[in-house]
Amino acid sequence: MGESPRVRKVADRIHEVIAKRLERGIRDPRMGFATITAVQVTGDLQHASVFYTVYGTDEERADTAAALKAATGMLRTEVGRNLNTRLTPSLEFILDGVPENAAAIEALLREARERDARTEAEAASAEYAGDPDPYVKPREFDEDEDEPSER
Repeated sequence: MGESPRVRKVADRIHEVIAKRLERGIRDPRMGFATITAVQVTGDLQHASVFYTVYGTDEERADTAAALKAATGMLRTEVGRNLNTRLTPSLEFILDGVPENAAAIEALLREARERDARTEAEAASAEYAGDPDPYVKPREFDEDEDEPSER
């Protein structure tokens, strides 16, 4: 079942507001280079899941998650000021696994290409296990004889 246009508009607006606020900066030294990738809002507009990625190490990801958790109230207030709804949705920040999934898929594709290349190389140097032409040929008759000749 698809989401309503209103829910999509609210999600887009939340995405825009949070991204602009993060661009201006948060006064938390733990905050890393975060990018908001998507926002999903429930049908009743009560809850918003904000997906983000962080450029850096696992430690920087953990620090950014802590900084976002600490700044959730301030970001919710910012969303409430810029959203024309009766209620301001609660915010939940979720680390998006898209970069890791993309890297895993890329590694699998690289492995498949390597296997294909090995198979092609083996097929190029392969020989038949039996006769080069395993198919039975029809017998040929000599004009002088009634019996077929063996060739």
